[in-house]
Amino acid sequence: MLVSRITLKNWRNFRKLDLALRDRVFIVGPNAAGKSNLLDVFRFLRDIAKSDGGGLQKAVKERGGVSKIRSLAARRDPLIEIEIVLSEAVDDVPLWKYSIGIRQETRGYRQATLDYERVWKNGNQILNRPDSNDRSDPERLKQTFLEQVNTNSEFREIPKYLQSVTYLHLVPQLLRYASSFKGYTLEDDPFGQGFLERVAKCPSRTQKSRLSKIENALKVAVPQLQQLKFERDAETGRPHLAALHSHWRPNAGWQREDQFSDGTLRLIGLLWSLLESDSLLLLEEPELSLNSGIVSKLAPLIYRMQRQRKRQVIVSTHSEALLSDAGIDGREVCLLTPSTEGTSAEVAAQVDDILALLDAGLSVGEVVLPRTIPEGIEQLDIFDE
Repeated sequence: MLVSRITLKNWRNFRKLDLALRDRVFIVGPNAAGKSNLLDVFRFLRDIAKSDGGGLQKAVKERGGVSKIRSLAARRDPLIEIEIVLSEAVDDVPLWKYSIGIRQETRGYRQATLDYERVWKNGNQILNRPDSNDRSDPERLKQTFLEQVNTNSEFREIPKYLQSVTYLHLVPQLLRYASSFKGYTLEDDPFGQGFLERVAKCPSRTQKSRLSKIENALKVAVPQLQQLKFERDAETGRPHLAALHSHWRPNAGWQREDQFSDGTLRLIGLLWSLLESDSLLLLEEPELSLNSGIVSKLAPLIYRMQRQRKRQVIVSTHSEALLSDAGIDGREVCLLTPSTEGTSAEVAAQVDDILALLDAGLSVGEVVLPRTIPEGIEQLDIFDE
């Protein structure tokens, strides 16, 4: 199952957005256009759907409250709206549709409250809130049915799908020095601080299979790397990754993750995440710290691995190398364009002049990325301290 369409109103950068999604999606745009905020809407829904300590109030609070997630371009209409359509495949008829409207209380604690919550299955509406119980007890509208197992039995496939959404923006320093930051790890570990614990908890047979595949990739991407393995420290029991590199002394080339390069750590995290499950995977700028030659192979790599697992992958990127692959379809690219009225989003293949250039044989990187360059960028040349 995948998200085949998303519609937003007054969500962060976006006053309005209506976007058809493919199995693989590349989000491009200038800095501060809203790439991270577009990815975050899927994380927001995941956080709401959690039955173990999640929910609407926590999801909103973690983002600074309703006023912080509401678009600055909202003006007179403060309602935040999110709608997703779930289908078995991109071109299939919708299986599920979930939509939610959120406001802020006008008095009291100014908490988030539901304006509405609706669910459709196979085109038939099966939930429409507020209902009579909500109207007689408005406190009920501070919780969604999505987060409550006793009320979502008719559409439990939706929360189960959302709960499995995975986000990765691995920060090598957090992984490398995880023990130094032991006091606090963000929930769901989006930055890879607990990545080694994830590897450790994986069943031994699956762990070895995944690390073997990653090792084969690293032998190509990382000079002199010969072997990758998981191990635990004999004294502390802490999990580690160790890699053997070519060395003039036999077995003298072993290094642990604190000696790996940033690029190696990010590549390991990326490959592990692609192998980890079949849930929706959100990747934020996976090209960071990687050689451009490796980056140029990421799009076909993601394609091969996602096709095997039938999973959806959404990627934000600034990289021309990543978007240089001729196999990227213009329908897979979402171009964000900021303005004073909020950021707009377009599918590249639906923009006539972009489509003409793609049909002429140019790559997505060559055609789309120049449109993300800020106006007046040449003025940086005259910057004087």
